[in-house]
Amino acid sequence: MAKFAWEGVTRSGQTMKGEMESPSLEAVQAQLRSQGVQPGKIKQRGKGLDMDLKIPGMTPKVTTKDLVVFTRQFATMIDAGLPLVQCLDILGKQQDNKTFKTILLKVKEDVESGSTFADALKKHPKAFDELYVNLVAAGEVGGILDTILNRLAAYIEKALKLRKQVKSAMTYPTTIIGIAVVVIAVILVFVIPSFEKMFRDFGGELPMPTKIVIEISNFIQNYIVLIIGGIFFSIFAFKKTYANKRGREVIDAISLKLPIMGVLIRKVAVAKFTRTLGTMISSGVPILDGLDIVAKTAGNKTVEKAIYDVRQSISEGKTIAEPLEKSGVFPPMVCQMIAVGEQSGAIDTMLNKIADFYDDEVDDAVGNLTAMMEPLLMLFLGTTVGGLVIAMYLPIFKLAGTVGG
Repeated sequence: MAKFAWEGVTRSGQTMKGEMESPSLEAVQAQLRSQGVQPGKIKQRGKGLDMDLKIPGMTPKVTTKDLVVFTRQFATMIDAGLPLVQCLDILGKQQDNKTFKTILLKVKEDVESGSTFADALKKHPKAFDELYVNLVAAGEVGGILDTILNRLAAYIEKALKLRKQVKSAMTYPTTIIGIAVVVIAVILVFVIPSFEKMFRDFGGELPMPTKIVIEISNFIQNYIVLIIGGIFFSIFAFKKTYANKRGREVIDAISLKLPIMGVLIRKVAVAKFTRTLGTMISSGVPILDGLDIVAKTAGNKTVEKAIYDVRQSISEGKTIAEPLEKSGVFPPMVCQMIAVGEQSGAIDTMLNKIADFYDDEVDDAVGNLTAMMEPLLMLFLGTTVGGLVIAMYLPIFKLAGTVGG
């Protein structure tokens, strides 16, 4: 089927534009008239200068920001009483992201064909994940789609903020360590050999620190290919291990027990779990379905297992709090607050309160981690780079002392 770009006028006199897949120009005209639009200019896409040029690997991705803006605007338009198809058409045409534009227009066509909004979204999992689709489905069934969309937008914004906090915590130390490794490698490979030649010309016994640095430099120069290969092999082995189910379980379990980062990872896991489950329950998604989706999006196998244990417990008529406490992943305070929420019948409210609290906890943890890392990184840089410089200048100081004596 060909794709047609069209312009038309509604019965109220409003000019509309859009795209439509259809077998012929006549079919497009008939479809527009059935929608109450008087056809105007209609042009087949893919002819002349209108043809889209697609380069493999260069198709823009649908970003979280695109999704948040769309969800907010869509909720506002639905709340204002605009028809679903018209909202999708307007938002699709104004999209700058070509990939997202195509997806929204396809969703619009599916809805026009009689599909539910949730089922139409489900066909595009790269843009709309399982959580998004299930919440929309709950909103459609309950007749509160605008409310659900506003909750979704708020959830996505907070999840994005959480991700940015973790990313900022990792970026600073990773950058500093990377620069330090490059500087030390340059010194050992290019600078130290020049000093070694100079010391050989001077003759005499070299200080022990200088001998050690020269030996390290010689080792790196002689085996640099093996060292680089070993680094790449280690990265490859780690990725292969993490891709394996058992390997990922072991790595994820270790990550939660790390001295500094483990605390941050645990707090992020708690914030994500409570925020996601709280949003789903308050939106009318059945708790067992909600837990299944939350487990799949946990991002950590240890946390995922704990959530599936909770799901099993509820399916057997038991509580949420008990298996969470047994897992050892969730702090006692969180388990007690969830237990209170279960008893009072306000589990969704309690989960959202815990999520708000742990969002602040993550923020504080990131700040503390950055403050702690700065002196440690400075100590690392001062010890390594300073140690290399001192080791190289010790023979010069010794020679100057000998000449002066």
